[in-house]
Parts: sequence; C-alpha cells; structure tokens
Amino acid sequence: MASIWSVSWESIMGGDGMQIQIDNRNSNIVYTGFQFGNYFRLNRENGDRTYIQPKHKLGESPYRFNWQTPILLSSHNQDILYLGGNKLMRSLDQGDTWTAISPDLTKGGKPGNVAYGTITTISESKFEFGLIYAGTDDGLVQLTKNGGSTWEQLDGPWPEDLWVSRVTASSHKKSRVYVTLNGYRWDDFQSYVYKSEDYGKTWERLATSIPGSPVNVITEHPMKEDYLFIGTDNATYASLDQGNTWTLLSGGMPPVAVHDIKIQPQTNDLLIGTHGRSIYLANLNALDLVGTEFKMASIEDLRFSRRYGSRGFLWSNGPTPKIQISYFNPTAGKVNLEVKNEAGKTIYETAFTSDQGLNFYTYDGSISKAGLKAFKKGDRPVPAQNGVTYLPKGTYTVHLSGNSGDSKETLVVK
Repeated sequence: MASIWSVSWESIMGGDGMQIQIDNRNSNIVYTGFQFGNYFRLNRENGDRTYIQPKHKLGESPYRFNWQTPILLSSHNQDILYLGGNKLMRSLDQGDTWTAISPDLTKGGKPGNVAYGTITTISESKFEFGLIYAGTDDGLVQLTKNGGSTWEQLDGPWPEDLWVSRVTASSHKKSRVYVTLNGYRWDDFQSYVYKSEDYGKTWERLATSIPGSPVNVITEHPMKEDYLFIGTDNATYASLDQGNTWTLLSGGMPPVAVHDIKIQPQTNDLLIGTHGRSIYLANLNALDLVGTEFKMASIEDLRFSRRYGSRGFLWSNGPTPKIQISYFNPTAGKVNLEVKNEAGKTIYETAFTSDQGLNFYTYDGSISKAGLKAFKKGDRPVPAQNGVTYLPKGTYTVHLSGNSGDSKETLVVK
C-alpha cells in the first residue's frame, strides 16, 4: 500500500523527492516534498495534502531554500517541525504556521539560478529540547542551546566555504556532536569528518585513514556508542572505536555515492541510500566479527519452498533463496566457499575475491551438477523450472577458507 501512495503523491506534486519525516505516533502523517523547500504534510489515511512551505513576511527579503531543503520532526514533540531556509523555521502545529527562530545563519546569498547561502542540515539533541545545530552550504555550523533565542557560530578546523553535509547531535552524550563536509564543489576531495565532545568548542578530525573522498553523511549506532558509519561519494565505512579506525563495508555494495544511512534498531539492520536511488541492507550483527582473525558469522536458517525457481506467471520469476554469508578477512585475496551435506560430501563449491575487512556474500542455495552425485539416487533433489537444483531440507556445513585462515558455520534448511 505504501508504494501505491508514494507513486500517487509523486505524480501529484511533481519534482524530485526530497527529505521525508514520519510522525512516530501515526505513520500515516508524512512530511515530504520537492526541491527548494516545497514541502507538504500528507495524510495517507484520508488523502489530505497540505502545502506547508514557510513564507517571508511583508517587507522581508524572500527566504532562500536549498535544492534539498532539510526538515526535522522534533523527537521531543511530534507536532514540532523544523525547516531550514537561510533562517531556521519552527512550526508548533505540524507546519500550519511558522516562526523564524534565527537570523540568517549563512554568509548571505549569491546571484544565480540555484539558491546559495542556505541551511543544508539540522539536528536537535535528544537530551534537550531547543539544543539545535544547523549547517550551511557555505561552510558554517551554528548552535543554539535555547530554542533559537541566541545563536553561536562554531569555528572548526575545516577549510572555509565547504558544504556542510551533516551536523549530527549525539544520541549517547549530550555535549557530543559530529560534522561532515563535502568539498567537491571546490575540487577538494578530502574526507572531512569531525567530532566535538564540548558542544563544538574543540574538534577532533576523524577518518583520516580512509581513501580521500567527499563525505555526505555520518550516523551513530543507536545502541552501541562506539559504532559510527560514514557514507562518501564512493563507499561506506564503519568504525567500532569512535572513529579511530575504519573498515570498508564491501561485498555486494558497489562503489557508489552514499547520501543517507539509517539503522533499524529492532533488527540491527543498516540501510544505505545512494545517489542512484537504491537502498542497500546489511545486518550489523556481523560487525562483531571485526578483529584480527578470519571469521564467519552464524547463518540464518533458510525456509524450504517448492516455489524456488518456478517460472511464475507470464513474465514474472518465482522466488529464489538468498543466503547471506558475512565474514571478516584481515587481508584481501581469494576466498573459497564450500558447502557440505551431513555426510561431509561437497555439494557446492566456488571461489571469489575478498576485500580486506568486513565482507558480505550472497549464496543462492544451489547444488552443483557434481554435487548432485553426493546424494543417493532415491534422495537426489530434482531441478526447479529454471534449471537450478536447490538445497532440500537438512543440515549443511558452510566452509570459508582463504590465505588468512578458515571458518565454518552451520546452515539449516527447514
């Protein structure tokens, strides 16, 4: 149902989809819109749509809105919505009325057909209502501790005029804040990631060890204080020690621009949004593997289905198994994957190249032609309609081996 609504609203509003906020009391209340601050409050239950872009007062200069105008629902009260122009706007009634709670937080506008001198990112502390950070497209990071009554410009050690891609108030420590900056508009392709433990008075630079690339997003793990994730213009990295060291997340994750990272705390899943409008998912339980030894994570049970590999109806294809194998490899190189049945006989084998660090490989649950000989004739599984033979119910051993070592885990098909 959600996908039907999203297509419907996009066709009505037009433009490119921008940021989205969802009321955590009622998931039918959604805030979304298109470029230059054209935002709406949608009620997916009854179809209501309310245009909520703030308007300047008579005699004021028109507000400037970024192509991707930032919006934020307050975690302290879901009726309170923030929206960034060149000033920070706040609504206490779900966007029906607005008040500017800041002066111009930028260095001022510049002529051109795309607004410049705009707020690009907003973050409110979960510890205190009104403790708000804002970053701009011309390199400024601003802080208010009193809901906008007064503002302080935070002077960091970063170069001037860079695009502030994220300012993120920590959910683990009230005085901690992170800032990332993107310099590609100035032909600066370094990775700028900073952390402050004292509300931005002093800063520590992080991620200096990763290959240089503009950084678009930083995200904390909501449950594990030391876990951080950053997305750059060509990769995703994880740190398990508050940003001192970083591991490339690879294996099924192509070298694409990452613009957003979210974590689903109930399932501990990492969701990565890319510039190409794709979403990648990885379970973060595998992060516990990171260390100095070759190691594989436990493998989730697979539910057997006779529909695997079916032709489906007309043009559609039937389902196929997707078994995620997560492992840590301290050195890059060739890795061999071997699947054995309960009798210890090999029924599938392949080799592939592994990156250094945390890797993810998807096994399709198939049995090789040579592996079929490991089954007795009366118990031998038959190929599906697509010609592939899949694992029958049973218990199997998955064996990974490489230059750095080897690891075994059990796979149960039930």
